[in-house]
Amino acid sequence: MCTAATYQTKDFYMGRTLDYEFSYGEEVTITPRNYEFDFRYAGKAKIHYALIGMAFVAGDYPLYYDAANEKGLGMAGLNFVGNAAYAEEAAETDKDLVQVAQYEFIPWILTQCASVAEARRMLSNMELMGTPFSEQLPTAQLHWMIADREECIVVESMKDGMHIYDNPVGVLTNNPPFPGQMFALNNYAGVSRKQPESTFAGVLELDPYSRGMGGMGIPGDLSSQSRFVKVAFTKLNAISGDGENESVSQFFHILGSVDQQRGCCEVSEGAYEITIYTSCCNTTKGIYYYTTYDNHQITAVDMYAENLDSDKLIRYPLILNGEIRWHNK
Repeated sequence: MCTAATYQTKDFYMGRTLDYEFSYGEEVTITPRNYEFDFRYAGKAKIHYALIGMAFVAGDYPLYYDAANEKGLGMAGLNFVGNAAYAEEAAETDKDLVQVAQYEFIPWILTQCASVAEARRMLSNMELMGTPFSEQLPTAQLHWMIADREECIVVESMKDGMHIYDNPVGVLTNNPPFPGQMFALNNYAGVSRKQPESTFAGVLELDPYSRGMGGMGIPGDLSSQSRFVKVAFTKLNAISGDGENESVSQFFHILGSVDQQRGCCEVSEGAYEITIYTSCCNTTKGIYYYTTYDNHQITAVDMYAENLDSDKLIRYPLILNGEIRWHNK
């Protein structure tokens, strides 16, 4: 499963974890302004905003998991198994709706929209289609978070239609649908960053015996609902300076609160879900940072260090293995 979050200091940051039992060989991928997108139903985009993000490239096509464009708009797709539903091709379609295949949803939005406000307008006239990219890559069941420094929304395509929700906490996990994730926060209204006062009973004098007891009750399991609560609490209470290193470090600590370790989440005999990568994109500066399961050193790719007027994808394979720095050898 996965967790996505936003964070703002001087700049605006957005990122996610990808939690799964295997990798597709994803890479940090920059799509420059003149790379031609041939959308399945919506025509060609020959000149557009440049993107940077994590993608599995299939036949020179970037299947983005998460990305941000040069205007500072970010977007991430997370598993939404059992709830996602898309439109199917029909002989007659509503001519007023723009049809967009699910696999091209992220580039369709990010190549054209400079803000969440613009994305909302595009979404009001769009229909998500369940058309697969290929026979080998069937349609994934996803929902999406779209954010800029001003606002954040969640998009869910379900059997009863498309839903667009304001996201005041800037966090998204998998299931249940987003209103259920938000509602669960009601169960933790009393938790705090501060030490608790004794309200158990007036006849008892109870003292906190450890620091951090104001947060007692915050869940620590790896379920999607628990991860939503944990990251929402961590993110909304997180404090850092405005500098780039401080901000990026704090962002990785926020998502690190739900890091998945091999062996703790068995999905089948001998197969375990792990945090394959964690990303943090400074959408203001176009810098994409990431760590991997075996490499916790932060690696960065700067979109503006490349020729963004090119028509070819720019790809950086992930550095999967970390190094131990010795002080005495």
